[in-house]
Amino acid sequence: MTNDSREGAASARRGRATLKDVARRAGVSVPTVSRVIAGNYPVALGTKRRVEKALRELDYVANTHARALRGHGAETVAFVLKEARGEAFAQFAHGIEEEASRRGRLCLLCVSGSAPAQELRALNLMRQQGAEVVIVSGSVVDDEAYRRRMAEIARSLDQAGSRLVLCGRPPLGEGVPVTVVEYDNEGGAYAVTSRLLAAGHRRVLLFGGDVALTTSAQRFAGYRRALTDYGVPYEKDLVVKAAFDRGDAYLRMRERLAAARDFTGVFALTDVVAAGALRALTEAGLQVPGDVSLVGYDDVPPATDLTPQLTTVHVPYEEMGRTAVRLALDHRGGGRGTGEDHVLLGTHVVVRDSLAPPPPAGTA
Repeated sequence: MTNDSREGAASARRGRATLKDVARRAGVSVPTVSRVIAGNYPVALGTKRRVEKALRELDYVANTHARALRGHGAETVAFVLKEARGEAFAQFAHGIEEEASRRGRLCLLCVSGSAPAQELRALNLMRQQGAEVVIVSGSVVDDEAYRRRMAEIARSLDQAGSRLVLCGRPPLGEGVPVTVVEYDNEGGAYAVTSRLLAAGHRRVLLFGGDVALTTSAQRFAGYRRALTDYGVPYEKDLVVKAAFDRGDAYLRMRERLAAARDFTGVFALTDVVAAGALRALTEAGLQVPGDVSLVGYDDVPPATDLTPQLTTVHVPYEEMGRTAVRLALDHRGGGRGTGEDHVLLGTHVVVRDSLAPPPPAGTA
């Protein structure tokens, strides 16, 4: 590597790479780099490839508007959600907006759906827009490819003077510059399953979600741990997969009841799933909680809109949003670094009307 290249790399490590850094790395002039980026002036193919390689290596972000905003206008907090329709997501977003507004920041929202590629595009867009903080939430497949991809994004944001925050997702490992705000997902599932078991239920249906995804996997782990502590054998036939959607939950519960009604308790992995399950149970002529006890997770509407009202796990979604903004901005105020901030918020069971002891043997 030439002296100029070393100097450019060092400059990039100190902060956002400049056009001069890219020009040094590629061995061309600054105007040539500008032409390659703009794409509106002919450049020799070999030169273009060298410049593009330097842009990738230095992780150059070409966005003068974002830089101008950073220096002279309102600073921003960006958050990427899988979807914005659910009450849990709405509460989380409200917490972000509330804390960001209190600190004089504007909010940018991007909805990624369930596509990792779309989430990656959204994160890169937020980085290019110069957001101070980029918050991402939602269940994921926590594999090596995911961790590697998110670690690269975290380092890229850190180099640009921003901060990545993972909410409701597991940490990425040591040395990754990221803030993690989780809630006690497994503990909440353990507590609410224990409520069913303590009431005398021994056949508890785990209903909803996909254990390949982190949110469902952690709730499944809490369910399994409670069964073990109460000496109740785990049975895979008592685990039913369903989307976190009221309509799909309704259909899956109808199918399960048609196959067998061999359970007295249901732990629905979200309150929305519980709502769909309740409809199917009621249509089948079953009383909740007289015939089947039903508990949920989240403590958001429809938990208090159902009849009976739902015993569920309270998740502090608004507090999670506020904490994400506060920790990230406070971290930036203290300067860049490679450390990880990690906060675990508590959950607790809210007891309402949908849980009772199981019916006497022979009446199920």
